[in-house]
Amino acid sequence: MIWRYILKRILWMVPFLFAVSVVAFLLIQAPPGDYLTTYIAKLGESNEVLDQASVDNLRQRFGLDRPLYVQYFKWVSRLLVGDFGMSFEWRQPVSDLVWERMGLTLCLSLATLLFTWAISFPIGIYSAVHKYSIGDYVATTIGFIGLATPNFLLALILMYIGVVHFGADVGGLFSPAYKNAPWSWDKIVDLSKHLWLPVVVLGTGSTASLIRVMRANLLDELNKPYVDTARAKGLSEFWLIMKYPVRVALNPFISTIGWVLPNLVSGAVVTAIVLGLPTAGPLMLQALLSQDMYLAGAFVLLLSSLTVVGMLISDILLVFLDPRVTYE
Repeated sequence: MIWRYILKRILWMVPFLFAVSVVAFLLIQAPPGDYLTTYIAKLGESNEVLDQASVDNLRQRFGLDRPLYVQYFKWVSRLLVGDFGMSFEWRQPVSDLVWERMGLTLCLSLATLLFTWAISFPIGIYSAVHKYSIGDYVATTIGFIGLATPNFLLALILMYIGVVHFGADVGGLFSPAYKNAPWSWDKIVDLSKHLWLPVVVLGTGSTASLIRVMRANLLDELNKPYVDTARAKGLSEFWLIMKYPVRVALNPFISTIGWVLPNLVSGAVVTAIVLGLPTAGPLMLQALLSQDMYLAGAFVLLLSSLTVVGMLISDILLVFLDPRVTYE
């Protein structure tokens, strides 16, 4: 039954991703003009003017003179063979630009996700079990501060403290010596030394939110009859809490996998710019502003794919975690 359910969910991903690709392409084309319009405007700012023949030649070379549906099917047909097209602005294959940024972005996102869970999980349990204690009030206060503080402001504060008081190398994910160096063990170590700052900055808001969610869900479960029954059977308090109510209260952690990863990728644009991170967010923003449709479309499609795959993982894990969830 479980394999049939998984196969069914995977098959549903195919038409959904097709629909997402259509919507992504239309959204990118929605603003007035196109990349060539933006390019001509930039030339005008530097007092350079293109004649109409040059404009028509560029429009034909970029394929912007064709109808939208022709441009879409050309883009999709290339995607099926792993070709994301050429970036208008960077004059490079989109796949090279995307994978260069997405690798570091996924590394940062996964590290942030693990940090978020590692902090919010035990603090949420402690706050629920020790309701209205001093520790609960402290966790609640810190959580509200974390929710209220913008990520970019926290980044600026931590960068100032790191530089002024500790002389740390902040900003970016690598030291200058390793920025363009090939991958090696020393480069991985250097990455880990720089990873803590963006992880803390990006994970603060999600951690504070999940602490509140975990506390609220666990408080609901602790007062239910099955907990009293398990306690009456002589289970120790620690194993009782971990085996039954915590297992049910974990649902929000599992169900948020579908949107946490793409949110970390796309929702950290300002923070990535402040910290100088070579991640997908700033490049995607630049592609959208310049209407570089193949580059922007690749990022939007990849983020949508992350959401779909994340929801698939969430649904499968929830079936194993919570027996109340049915295959239907």
